[in-house]
Amino acid sequence: MPQIQLTPAQRKVHRAEAHHLNPVVMIGNDGLTDAVKKETDGALNAHGLIKIRVFSDDRIAREAMFQTLAEELNAAPIQHIGKLLVLWRPKVEKERAVDEDRMAGPRDFKVLKYSKRSGQRPEVKTLRVLGNQRLTAGGNVKRAKPKPKVSLKKRSQT
Repeated sequence: MPQIQLTPAQRKVHRAEAHHLNPVVMIGNDGLTDAVKKETDGALNAHGLIKIRVFSDDRIAREAMFQTLAEELNAAPIQHIGKLLVLWRPKVEKERAVDEDRMAGPRDFKVLKYSKRSGQRPEVKTLRVLGNQRLTAGGNVKRAKPKPKVSLKKRSQT
């Protein structure tokens, strides 16, 4: 697979984003093994932009590893500075299944209860309202009114 080509401006943006990242893949004395490639591929899938630390002192070998990873994993080489390599690949958007039958989840509300005596602070209560409940004006939790049942005859007419 060919590596991704970026403009210098895009590369600059990714370099700035990678500045605060910690290395997620470490390449030891064994060099670029299949396990390292698999781990790098998984990290690129999960994060998109990653740093790799190479523990080798040979600059030419590090440069070769950098180019090999970029070509084999279809990633863009962003930066090679010292023993750190930065690679980027766009993250694949996951499809989310939308469930139309899903009801609303629980919500938390803060309710203020004022004291009858003046000068007292109001009492703050946090109430959790579930999907089938509602909060009244007085601060009470009641069950929501059920949906009216529609007969089979009316359902078939619409």
